[in-house]
Amino acid sequence: MNFENIQFEVVDGIARLTLNRPDKLNSFNTEMHAELRTALDSIQNDTSFRVLVLTGAGRAFCAGQDLADRAMQMVDGKMPDIGNVVEASYKPLILRLQNLRVPTIAAVNGIAAGAGASVALACDLVVAAKSASFLQAFSKIGLIPDTGGTWFLPQRIGMARAMGLALLADKLPAEKAAEWGLIWSCVEDAEFAGAVDALAKQLSTAPTKALVRTRQAMHAAPGHTLEQQLSFEGSFMRELGWSPDYAEGVAAFMEKRAPKFTGE
Repeated sequence: MNFENIQFEVVDGIARLTLNRPDKLNSFNTEMHAELRTALDSIQNDTSFRVLVLTGAGRAFCAGQDLADRAMQMVDGKMPDIGNVVEASYKPLILRLQNLRVPTIAAVNGIAAGAGASVALACDLVVAAKSASFLQAFSKIGLIPDTGGTWFLPQRIGMARAMGLALLADKLPAEKAAEWGLIWSCVEDAEFAGAVDALAKQLSTAPTKALVRTRQAMHAAPGHTLEQQLSFEGSFMRELGWSPDYAEGVAAFMEKRAPKFTGE
């Protein structure tokens, strides 16, 4: 697949998807969204993929929506319907990431602003370089955090901190984001690439379906009573208990050896 706005490569079951508009801080445009749909669909449909790493080229992860994109321009003197942009592009992107058949890692190498921050938070694990930061800049242009921002932020860090970030549009350094529990970890810049690679390799050899079912169970929990969640867990345990990876995991444990999971 030939792309102009993203890079997409696969090595040993690890798919690395790089937002590739470094001169625009990897901000989203219509073409990038289309290319992302194609790449994510290929991951969803190919069982050889075991994990996705999402990152950015150059000095930014993603600066959010490119306001110069044609989807954001006035037509016949009328302002664009930004709600349509959210519905057509950002909502499907977040849902694709949240429902992808493999675990996902956001490798935040630089600024993650606006929709870019939300896309990172839509991934299962977020690893950020120490020099990276997160920014909810919407209030500076008269909008609200979108792309799931109003959902992810209160869940991760509580209402007080989420409200402060959204209303004040203050930049949140990666180190503090990790302290607050917004992301999984913050890594020294010199160690960032190696840490991401090690995490991706670890997940690529794990029982893929069990990891994805874990994600689904945790996302379902806030909408369930304890009794409902116990039943939900039971249905997944029943399914996974019949899987080849469970049989391999038990056999490896009994034989005191490392398991060789297939992800099936």
